[in-house]
Order: sequence, then C-alpha cells, then structure tokens
Amino acid sequence: MGTKVTIVAFSSVERDERAVGIALSKAFREIVRLEKLMSTWLTDSEVSRINQAAGKSAITVGPETLAVIGKSLWIAKESGGLFDITFESMKGVWKFDDGAAHSVPAKNVIEKARRLIDYRQVELDEKASTVKLKRATTRINLGGIAKGYAVDAAARVLEAEGVQAFFIQAGGDLFVRGRKPDGSKFRVGIRDPRGSHDADYFALMEVEDHAFSTAGDYERAFVVGTTRYHHIIDPRSGYPATASRSVTVWATDALTADAIDDAIFILGPTKGMALVEAIDGAGAVIVDAKNQVTISKRLEGKVHKLRDPTDAP
Repeated sequence: MGTKVTIVAFSSVERDERAVGIALSKAFREIVRLEKLMSTWLTDSEVSRINQAAGKSAITVGPETLAVIGKSLWIAKESGGLFDITFESMKGVWKFDDGAAHSVPAKNVIEKARRLIDYRQVELDEKASTVKLKRATTRINLGGIAKGYAVDAAARVLEAEGVQAFFIQAGGDLFVRGRKPDGSKFRVGIRDPRGSHDADYFALMEVEDHAFSTAGDYERAFVVGTTRYHHIIDPRSGYPATASRSVTVWATDALTADAIDDAIFILGPTKGMALVEAIDGAGAVIVDAKNQVTISKRLEGKVHKLRDPTDAP
C-alpha cells in the first residue's frame, strides 16, 4: 500500500512469546492479502480491475473491497464530496513521490483534471457485489481509507488469536488494543507538522482500544518560495488543501478515523469539527493554517499539550 507497517504485541500468561509470534505473522499476512485486493500499485487488484473497466462494465468484487468503497461513498456524501476516491482521475497532474520533479502544474491542466473528480460516477451494487465506474475517464484510489480497513482487519486477527495487548500502525493509521504489561496505557504522540523529525511531538495522548489517524501536509510535499504543496488535494480547486497543517482523529476503529481525517483536513477547524462531533465516538486535534490548535469536545482533558507547534511555512 505504499507505506510502512509496524505491528507490536505483548505476550501474556495465556499467550506466550511463540504464540504471539505466530499471531503476528497471521496479522501481517492479512494486510498483505488486503493489499492484493485494493492497491493500485498492483495491476491485478480488484481496484485496478475496476479502473480498467471504467465506462464499460461492472466488476465483481469481494466483501472487503465492497465495504471500503461503500464507506468511501458514505464519507464523500457526509463531507460534500471533499473526500473523494475518484481523485485518482487526476493522477499524473501533481507529483509528490520521491524522485519526482517537483513543480506546480499549469492552472488550465489542473482545472481540466479537477473536473474528472466525482464520486457520483461510482456505482455500487451491494446485492450483486459489483462496482462500476460510469464514466470512462473516472479512476478510483483507496489510498486514503484502505490502510485503516487493513489495520482493523489485522487487529481482528490478533484478537481471534487471543492477543490482549498490541498496536498496529500503517503510515498515519494506528490502532491500540489493551494496555502495556505493567498496566499503564499506551501513549501516542501528535506530530509537530513543522517539526525537525518524525518523533517531534507537540502533544501526547493516552490511547486504549481506539484508533488514532493523522493526515498532514508534511508527508509527500514540497515548498516553492513560501508556499507548501502536498498530496491532500481539495477537489473544489484541484490544488493542495490550505485550511490545515495536520489533523489527528481519535475513533473506535481505524477505518472511520482514516475515512474522515482527510475531509476534516480540507474543511478546516470550524466545519471540520462540526463533522467530527456528528460522528459517534470520534474526536480530533487540528493544527490549522495559522498554526492554531483546536481540540474537539470529546478529547478535552485527554490530550496533553507539551508546547505550541513550530510555526514555519
């Protein structure tokens, strides 16, 4: 899925080190299995086959891909189209990957490609278990949500194996189950968007049996002058979203956290927090474009702010 996956689990009286090791292997294999279904990096994945049949025919998919696309369409509607898996229709216009030539595309090129983004072109038939892209120019990419689903799936494997304390991280998506062997809760850092390294945190939070997902403008990004360009594109403009620097979402499952963090990022603190508060069990910490930190009601008293985030372009 184009990211690094880390799974850490603790042994217990009920599950010794060998049993936990076997469970870890099974959990990782589950993530690999789901990657083969949903990754656009693989030409024979279910998502790639959907794209290849765009404007032609419906493709039969398994329950996992159907569920993730269904969740994607739900958040697309909830966010007014600001989270939209058809952003893949703009592929090639912006280049943020390592080794790419970092330049700002021409405005007319961006505008032409932006018009191709429209989640309403995705036709989902739950009874037939099929997905069709109605327009030949439409493409989908589940990169903004599939990692959350994979993290939840791996967590279910570990739970079924009797592992009681673990965490799973795939890029910015994290799920924590249980507590450390000494009984203390896991502490998760909220990264400083302009920090000097990955572990430069401006706040900490204790997390137990919850997901923690972060979207930021510091990954896959480049700066021209004083303007930062990054991979979270606002479908309304075709340009990188400008309302936020980072959004960290706390939710009961990684799929929900992963589904809403990009939409909140694009919406910004006012409208983004309204979206968070409307979703049961969800909370968020937003660092906006002016470097101001906003904490949702459900996280008040849970987030321990260490300092202000660094202020820089």
